[in-house]
Amino acid sequence: MRVSEQSQWQLLPQQYLGEISALCFLRLPAYLCSLPLLLAGTGSQILVYDLVSGKIIRLFPVFEGIRVHGISVEHFHKPLPGSALAFRIAVFGERRVKLFNLQIESDSLQKPFLDTGLTLIHSLPKFGHWVLDVCFLKLNGATSNEDACHLAIGCSDNSIYFWDILRCDIFSEVKCAERCLLYSMRMLGNDIESLRIASGTIFNEIVVWKVVHQNHSTRLSSNEEDHVPLTSNENFIPGSKYKDALISRLVGHEGSVFRIAWFSNGMKLVTVSDDRSARIWEVQADKGVSCKDRVNHLAGPVLFGHSARIWDCCIYDSLIITAGEDCTCRVWDHDGRELNVIKEHIGRGVWRCLYDPCSSLLVTAGFDSAIKLHQIYTSSKELEETTVSEDFSDRKELFALSLPNLSGRGGLMDSKSEYVRCVHFSREDSLYVATNNGYLYHASLFNSEAVKWTELARISVEAPIICMDLLSKFSYPSGGLEDWIAVGDGKGRMTIILVVGTGGSPKVEFTFTWAAEKERHLLGAYWCKSLENRFIFTSDPCGRLKLWKLCDNLHSASLIGRGSSDVSLIAEYASCFGMRIMCVDASFDAELLVCGDIRGNLLLFSLPRGLLCATVVAAEVKEYPVNYFKGAHGVSSVSSVSICSPSDQVEIRSTGADGCICYLQHNRDMLNLEFIGMKQVKELSAIRSVFTTTDHSDDSAVGNYAVGFASANFIIWNLTTGTKVLDITCGGWRRPHSYYLGDLPEMMNCFSFVKDDVIYIHRHWVPESDRQIYPRNLHVQFHGREVHSLCFICGDSLCSSDEDQGLVSGSSWIATGCEDGTVRLTRYKPGMENWLSSQHLGEHVGGSAVRSVCSVSKMHIFVPESSGMPNVVYRQNGTFEDRDPFILISVGAKRVVTAWKQMIIMSNKGVDSVCRETDKKNENNMTGPSTETMPSFSFQWLSTDMPFKHTSYVKRKYTKEVLETDEDLSTRTSDSVPIELLSSRCRKKEANLCPEDDLENDWRYLDVTAFLVKEYGSRISVCFVIVACSDATVTLRALVLPFRLWCDVALLAPLSSPVLALQHVVIPKVLPSNGNIQTGSLYLAITGSTDGSIGIWDLTKCVENFMRQISGLQMENCMELQKRPRTGRGSQGGRWWRSIGSHSAKKKPHNSDLIGKTQTGLYYVGRTESDNKMENHVQGTFETSLSGKSNAQVPFQVDNQASFVSVRKKDDLSPEASVLVAMHVLGNVHQSGVNCLNVSDVQDLRSADSRFSFYVISGGDDQAINCLRCDLKINPVLETCPNMSMKIHCTTLPVAANNYNGHCLIKNHQMQFYNVDKIISAHSSAVKGVWTDGIWVFSVGLDQRVRCWKLGNDRLSEFAHLIISVPEPEALDVRTCGRNHYQIAVAGRGMQMIEFCPSNGMSSVK
Repeated sequence: MRVSEQSQWQLLPQQYLGEISALCFLRLPAYLCSLPLLLAGTGSQILVYDLVSGKIIRLFPVFEGIRVHGISVEHFHKPLPGSALAFRIAVFGERRVKLFNLQIESDSLQKPFLDTGLTLIHSLPKFGHWVLDVCFLKLNGATSNEDACHLAIGCSDNSIYFWDILRCDIFSEVKCAERCLLYSMRMLGNDIESLRIASGTIFNEIVVWKVVHQNHSTRLSSNEEDHVPLTSNENFIPGSKYKDALISRLVGHEGSVFRIAWFSNGMKLVTVSDDRSARIWEVQADKGVSCKDRVNHLAGPVLFGHSARIWDCCIYDSLIITAGEDCTCRVWDHDGRELNVIKEHIGRGVWRCLYDPCSSLLVTAGFDSAIKLHQIYTSSKELEETTVSEDFSDRKELFALSLPNLSGRGGLMDSKSEYVRCVHFSREDSLYVATNNGYLYHASLFNSEAVKWTELARISVEAPIICMDLLSKFSYPSGGLEDWIAVGDGKGRMTIILVVGTGGSPKVEFTFTWAAEKERHLLGAYWCKSLENRFIFTSDPCGRLKLWKLCDNLHSASLIGRGSSDVSLIAEYASCFGMRIMCVDASFDAELLVCGDIRGNLLLFSLPRGLLCATVVAAEVKEYPVNYFKGAHGVSSVSSVSICSPSDQVEIRSTGADGCICYLQHNRDMLNLEFIGMKQVKELSAIRSVFTTTDHSDDSAVGNYAVGFASANFIIWNLTTGTKVLDITCGGWRRPHSYYLGDLPEMMNCFSFVKDDVIYIHRHWVPESDRQIYPRNLHVQFHGREVHSLCFICGDSLCSSDEDQGLVSGSSWIATGCEDGTVRLTRYKPGMENWLSSQHLGEHVGGSAVRSVCSVSKMHIFVPESSGMPNVVYRQNGTFEDRDPFILISVGAKRVVTAWKQMIIMSNKGVDSVCRETDKKNENNMTGPSTETMPSFSFQWLSTDMPFKHTSYVKRKYTKEVLETDEDLSTRTSDSVPIELLSSRCRKKEANLCPEDDLENDWRYLDVTAFLVKEYGSRISVCFVIVACSDATVTLRALVLPFRLWCDVALLAPLSSPVLALQHVVIPKVLPSNGNIQTGSLYLAITGSTDGSIGIWDLTKCVENFMRQISGLQMENCMELQKRPRTGRGSQGGRWWRSIGSHSAKKKPHNSDLIGKTQTGLYYVGRTESDNKMENHVQGTFETSLSGKSNAQVPFQVDNQASFVSVRKKDDLSPEASVLVAMHVLGNVHQSGVNCLNVSDVQDLRSADSRFSFYVISGGDDQAINCLRCDLKINPVLETCPNMSMKIHCTTLPVAANNYNGHCLIKNHQMQFYNVDKIISAHSSAVKGVWTDGIWVFSVGLDQRVRCWKLGNDRLSEFAHLIISVPEPEALDVRTCGRNHYQIAVAGRGMQMIEFCPSNGMSSVK
């Protein structure tokens, strides 16, 4: 390949998304900005942030393939012509140091920063050891206004090099007498004489030493970069100008010292270690002692609190800050007291922390790529309390109130003492309090020293108040706010009180009471905002809910003096579970009522408009659930429910005491209820509600907040930014409490709770003009651990209309799977300085590592007869959708496979009415639409499949026995192998076919690929999933949609070694004589194994037989599966082993017992109204098929997900699963494991004999890349004659040693294999990812190189390569953006984008 042709193409590095490894403040002149700039090192790049706006200014690449370990800034700035400033910064990583000039264009009248630029001053020679610290030094005796002249470079061999900035050479080297390797080093000083060095050695000691002058010296001559022999040779500098002097040796750590921080005066330092402790040391004053003298040390306090290794620390006048692997950042005082804990990072912990005492800003950064900005303040007295806050003034108010009747009283309580039963905020300055003696009070909160109590009414004399709810609404006649208070007492009486008036003069407009329940049976009263104040619900302990209608005339004046005749019972709802209802929400438009009970169940009731709008109340209506979801929150109580009804699909959101937010979808036409997603907030053990902010001018202020409790603390958690807004110790959710949030919870929040007869109120209410939100996210949060797999999501699949298409134009969406079991969807847009967003989709069961992800969107149509493909529009997934489903599949450890479905794009116009009410919300009025909580472009959880307890996969131990039968299976095509061909003695040895449990926990899925198939005219689609397991098995599974049925279709015959890479190919079958009419498809699987072989499998017959079998599945006869992901919290516990044979149908509640059998042999169960318990399932075992008919020719097993996962019996699969053998195996393609495979799109060669071609690219541990071309010739004669005897033939032609061309038959279609080319040493390490489109080939290896190859003339020619910032790359995927324009995504310890395009604007390949 000509060099000039190769130079026409280029690989351009783009943003890196990974760990933040360095932080540094750049302080600006006070007249420009009060806050410093933030410099952050990530990968090989430096990010520059403006802390005032919280946005990135510029991104600068500084190294190639070397991670930035540290940044040092010269405090002196040099003015440039105009309004520009220049700062010198030193960036170091591994053995390299570079000196830059950072120019800042400023305009003090408008913006402090308009532009920044980074210019390289000098790249220092490569050092012999890793650089641990760099420090700017001035000449001895220089003033603060003079520039630094020297750089001190500290290396891991405990030596210091001095670099002359002006002469660009090293003029001295000092080696410490303590000759050992270091884990850390930190220098302090303005010049060489004042320089102090603290070195953390491999012996868990800290050696403190300094540099002293000696008489003789010799200056080094200047050398070229990378040619200075910087080694540990003692004779490198024969006559050094300086020598070392030992100050102290600090001993006490029991682990490696990872970080050292000096106090400003040099008298103290803090060290952190992997022994999980931080230690404060008092360093002795300089005594000028010789390094040979033994010097003692003084040790200060030891800080214990971290539960894992501590990575970083910093010390200031009043604070010590540590950051550790436990994802926490802890604040201490100098006496060793822990003052505050900040935990907002995920994964491998917080790597860096930085504190600015002038602005009290704390910056934390970690492995998860997030940079979070906090503001910490200390009290003006002593450092008694330090909290995370965004405000320095006294805007946080604390009230401590006692009831009016208790003020002045003392002593112990007795049975007649008054205490608080309920508290409820109506506004930030208005609190209602109900007591056991039946009193209702109002407290007007002016400030912490001025509180006005008003006794509104005594509801009951003989019974305590049990429950209270409040509805605040705008009064149209008066133009003010009015509070409707519903109070229930122990006698079962309900009282409605209308309170009007603002400020400190509330007035009771009217009150009336009626008997709602019998004594001790009234447990809850609930207003629904959508129904306003005309209707109210009451609940009892037995799961019954009553709907009461108040007077139609809502004008307050006309209701004065009314009695119980103003209320009437119009409906009674009975739960099929008999459990107490805890929360309700109703939708007038959707005519739906949703309830959540104390055992985690959700119930749906019909709420007809005619019932609500009727002017005359007839006899009460008794309603039973139209649908329900058992165990939506496991066995934990449901805390809140909310409804959004933008279309026929009603979305329901619920929160519970399991710390989860669940999303469900209800189809009003089909009356089904589908679990569509769940978010587990690990920071909360119980979520009370989810609050969605209204639109705000500041984009950062718009978000979603989870409000709840963690142990004894009340917490508000920002779901959008992943930051903690509020944390108050209160004793837990069982105490009477109330909260109220404004438009911006960070700045507007109130919380009250009761403890020891005292009502404590925390109020933080900041005027809009003074708002500055902290904590704040500066950088996108990503995975906290290594990423094993990724795939591009086609932008077109995320859009349902042309209007939505414009939202994602130019953007790329990437799905990634991580070691911690999480799956994320990250958005990238070219030309941006930062990644746009990264959404957390969910987590695998038990946090099992995600090893592979794949996406599938193209639907393949299956036509039973050989006829033309009708051009019709069909509907998908059993719903009325006009598009194919987009499925994301993720697999990983513990053999977990999870399916995710693209979310349906909803228009915001349909939900405006839901958010039209008041801007301020309290705990009972947070009913924002669930579409606000879930992103516009995202995936929702669809289904999770886990293995049965005893697998029946055929072990590779018996591979030889299985294949050595009377008929040589190696010469068969990929037709299903009857189970009878298996050795009888092999089938009898069940212990060998069913491995032991202790081995199953170690098995994991290694790779996955999938494709979608749908029979013409059917509403059922099937996602065929091929998974490779570490036990050397490959399985073809099927996910039947919309029923979420998991089925085992076929087992690819046991292999000699595990499969590491999987791909599939779908080739259309056409008849050229009939105008190229497609008659079906051929389905192939391609596998790459650890022994270096590549196998090709024909799945066509298995797929077609399964589609014929599944075509008989009728929706009305199919069970509706109730499933939710397992989380470990709130789940119903353990695995529920159950197959389709013993699975009961969905239990439709009714007023009589119903036990019957459907056409498919599935039982359904009902219950009487008097039943108080719901049976979990019907016992019994019986066999059935999906079509209701026996079909012995195509047996298969259906795996039903009982509650959370699919399960099977031990012996269910053995007699039913088909076994396939490889159609062809290409041996010794690689000398070791095949790590990655990729298949190009099938190319139609447009020939008369119907030829198709595709390329297979593989990469292995042997550092090689292999290219294979497969040509397939469709035989139209054989295709049209299905009764013709099939000649099965598969041979390998005699070829050269490095060439393995061959051919075989696939259903009598001829396939030929050609070895195109093999690059023996494509990379200098193992190849981890490959991709091709038949023109270009891209590869990535552990050598941190991305290489581009041109595929032409049956050869691979390298065109370009690039050193990337991703350490240990694991996966690669490529997106075609245009002709010869590609986006390349590489993932490993982070993720980076690379652009490949012509360097001169060329648009075609020559």
